[in-house]
Amino acid sequence: MKTFSTLKSMSLAALLATSVAFPVMAATPADTFVIARNTADAITLDPAECFEFTGSRIVANLYERLFMFEPDNLTKLVGGIAESYEFAEDGKSITVKLRPGLTFHSGNPVTANDVAYSLSRAVKLDKTPAFIIKQIGWTADNVDSAVTAVDDGTVKIDILADLSPALVLNLLSSSVASIVDMKEVQKHEVDGDMGYAWLKDHSAGSGPYKLKTWKANELVMLDAFSDYRHGEPAMKRVVIRHVAEPSAQRLLLEKGDVDAAMELTSDQLKGLDGNADVAAQQYPKGYLMYLATNMDHPVLSKPEVREALNYIVDYKGMTDTILDGQYKIHQSFWPSGMWAASLETPYSYNLDKAKALMADAGVEPGTKITIDTLNKSPFKEVAQNVQAALKEVGIDSEIILSDGKTLWPKYRARKHELIVARWGPDYSDPHSNADAFAHNPDNRFEAKLTGKLTWRNAWDASGLTELTNQAAAESDPEKREAIYAELQQKVREDSPFTIMFQAIGTFGQRANVDGFINGVTSDQAYYRTVTKN
Repeated sequence: MKTFSTLKSMSLAALLATSVAFPVMAATPADTFVIARNTADAITLDPAECFEFTGSRIVANLYERLFMFEPDNLTKLVGGIAESYEFAEDGKSITVKLRPGLTFHSGNPVTANDVAYSLSRAVKLDKTPAFIIKQIGWTADNVDSAVTAVDDGTVKIDILADLSPALVLNLLSSSVASIVDMKEVQKHEVDGDMGYAWLKDHSAGSGPYKLKTWKANELVMLDAFSDYRHGEPAMKRVVIRHVAEPSAQRLLLEKGDVDAAMELTSDQLKGLDGNADVAAQQYPKGYLMYLATNMDHPVLSKPEVREALNYIVDYKGMTDTILDGQYKIHQSFWPSGMWAASLETPYSYNLDKAKALMADAGVEPGTKITIDTLNKSPFKEVAQNVQAALKEVGIDSEIILSDGKTLWPKYRARKHELIVARWGPDYSDPHSNADAFAHNPDNRFEAKLTGKLTWRNAWDASGLTELTNQAAAESDPEKREAIYAELQQKVREDSPFTIMFQAIGTFGQRANVDGFINGVTSDQAYYRTVTKN
């Protein structure tokens, strides 16, 4: 049996006032952590529905899951609510013992019934992130019998799909698998909605913080949970202020009105040099920037052309200039900083080689294509760089800039030619990205597998789909890691994708703040570790 070890004021009125106006303050309170960020993407704080960057970071501090990544080692999965677990010999079920004595913010005890209810609720609500745990084979019809409370402290989980134990544990560590207070949620149920309307802007968790208030596009306030299993956090309150403009964030940071500013540009971060009161911070992010070719295109689908695209990207030139401090070179579909990531970068800027490959493909000089991308930095600048390189190798291109509401539906409808796009993992297992970049069980247009980048680019991923299935089912960690290494190599060498860069998280922080830890995925933001001196 696997056993986990246990790791051991400002008024509301004043804060609401500062959410719109920015008065000068000497400093934030010693027991309050104030963050400036653009929170416009936050639409819900219900873990069964939340799938946005801002919301995911908040949910991670309100709730706990059976299995989690702790801030002292973001690559090692450990128990959250789970104290121990044991897989059946056939690997088709897992019995989980819960840590004794845990309580929710309401004071209700954390029980196996809460676990069963939470996982069932997420599957039955079937909001965007539900697909993560539905991969275990769960449906609205079978989940109640698949996840059951043996007793108050023990839950039995049936695995109804052919998945490796490691993948199952990682799926159960995702935000959608957060454990909610069943009694508290049911108190606020309306017309059988399982508390859906109420949990959008309330919390019912057992995490280090509980939701005090949320005013959309203004302010989020969290209060420390005194009975949290790791102990009450040093910061008794966390305030997240909606500040859309990075320039305004920087001003607030330098004044001391906020402790951290999350979206400063590289130029603004450099501008902090010489100011002893503030410092630039970096952390690895899992978001990748890549080129993708529509395999229905008569020119871009040619293997020589797709290989040539690997050499028209000025990787170093862009990371040294337009992407300085924002991205690093990365050429595999699984981000660095995570288990099983391939760090090989075999391609470099080489227009002579690209020209030769284009000639081998019979590409006529003056061939015209379109490049779709987001109408924002740095995507449009990367597209312009690619456009200039393509011109050098005989292809004329038109850049089409769109906002996300226009671009992503177009991409999902296979109406692009070449696209500069981004992708990040939905959970901390390489299957998350392998499922997108190397798996396509049905390439027919009618299949509408829009969540798979393979399908969006009309690529059948022949041979790789089977290999991805094999990796997902492999129980031996070393063999599984070797399969993912092979998959990443094969996608690099022959696919519609030219993976170019991995994002670097950057933010500004006051010098007296310590312990604000951020990880590769959007739900790895830890407020409970923050201290001030």
